[in-house]
This record gives sequence, C-alpha cells and structure tokens, in this order.
Amino acid sequence: MQSIEPTVLKDKMSKGENLLLIDVREPFEHETFNIGGILIPMNELMERLDEIPADKPVILYCQKGIRSVIAIQRLQQRGKYNNLINLSGGMDNWIKELRK
Repeated sequence: MQSIEPTVLKDKMSKGENLLLIDVREPFEHETFNIGGILIPMNELMERLDEIPADKPVILYCQKGIRSVIAIQRLQQRGKYNNLINLSGGMDNWIKELRK
C-alpha cells in the first residue's frame, strides 16, 4: 500500500498537483479540523464509489491513519483502484509535523 508523509502531501497541494483528498472520518471530526478533502465517512464509502476516480492520485486520511488503511483495502478489493494513497499517521501526524 502506498503512503505519503504530511510534509510531502502539503508540498504537492501547494504546487497544485492534480490529486483528490478524501476524509473517511465522521462529520464531527471533519468539522473540527480538516485539510480540504471531501468528506466520505467510511460507512458511506461503498455507496459513493462514483465520487472516487481511478485515474488520478487519491489520498485518503482519517485521524490516526488506521481507518484510511482499512478504507483503501476495501476499495482495492473492488479491483479498479491502484491509485490510492494513505496519509501516514492521519490528521494527528499532519498536526504534529506541520503545526510546529
């Protein structure tokens, strides 16, 4: 499974690279702090596959990086996704690394 560190993702975002961020947390978590990704809670993921492209990098994130790993595994079982990337350590790591 591919993963990306917060500092590398932040750099790609600031350069305007063509990628999609998906937050698989719950709405209350997303409202508290997010990095601009679309909110697709993990329990809605399979019903919203039409929102997840297979032709560009898609970075999934959650609070600690565990739910996003599970989400990626579930999506990859569908067979059409080989473009999914986990944000290492999730929002906790993002805050730790980028809010120094």
